[in-house]
Amino acid sequence: MSGRRQTGSLALSAYVYAVLAFIMLPLVIIVPMSFGQNDFLEFPPTGFTLHWYFEYFGDRRWQAATLLSLKIAVLTAICTCIVGTAATYAMVRGTGRFATLFQILLIGPIIVPHIALAVGLYLLFQKVGLAGTTVGFVLAHMVLALPFVVFTVAAALGRVDADLEAAAMSCGASRFTAFRLVTLPLILPNVLSGALFAFIISFDEPVVSFFLSGIRDKTLPRRMFDDIEQNLTPIIPAIAVLLILLSIAILLGSYALRSRVRSSNLATNNN
Repeated sequence: MSGRRQTGSLALSAYVYAVLAFIMLPLVIIVPMSFGQNDFLEFPPTGFTLHWYFEYFGDRRWQAATLLSLKIAVLTAICTCIVGTAATYAMVRGTGRFATLFQILLIGPIIVPHIALAVGLYLLFQKVGLAGTTVGFVLAHMVLALPFVVFTVAAALGRVDADLEAAAMSCGASRFTAFRLVTLPLILPNVLSGALFAFIISFDEPVVSFFLSGIRDKTLPRRMFDDIEQNLTPIIPAIAVLLILLSIAILLGSYALRSRVRSSNLATNNN
């Protein structure tokens, strides 16, 4: 029996490592290609140069697209954080009849293919005049990022005792004041983590951005698509490497923030 368990454990470990290798393989290819000397993609590259990174930072079109994506991502993170936290509070603390329906609608953007959402949002925004606008981008990216914010905040809110708010309200505080002074500080690390996830989702989102981008104002993913069609050079892998580094830095920052708050809570409880 123990031999079967050991064999099953080895098979599971091999499967997990195979999946990780499959996920990491594109990175192994993309990173060297970003340093290639030629004007076309090749692997392995012949030579080493930082020319494509300098070209990205020195090109006005790329910088304009990056700034637009950055502005949209920041606004998406802020708006999704506020709306997602309020929606999560209503879902966890509320007892309404539509809680189940709300949860199903919330999971919808994860289940429905992004191409279907992109077409639907484009047709809707085209009628109301939001296609190609910053407001349209933010609303569309909020639809995609909201489930991740809600799930992240719900994980923390579910561990907070509702009696703490009840005690604050019994002392004369309103529900909003009780939430702001009692509950929000306890779930703040997860709220900020959800905002960081929303930022990453918005900044790297290619499909919806492709449909909503205008002729002049184009996000970074849309600009990358255009460059792939017209002039495929190693600048695309260089930008991809920078996006990967940005995502890793944000995830590490989120982990460090939650670890620091957890350590502070443990120190407070010990005292």
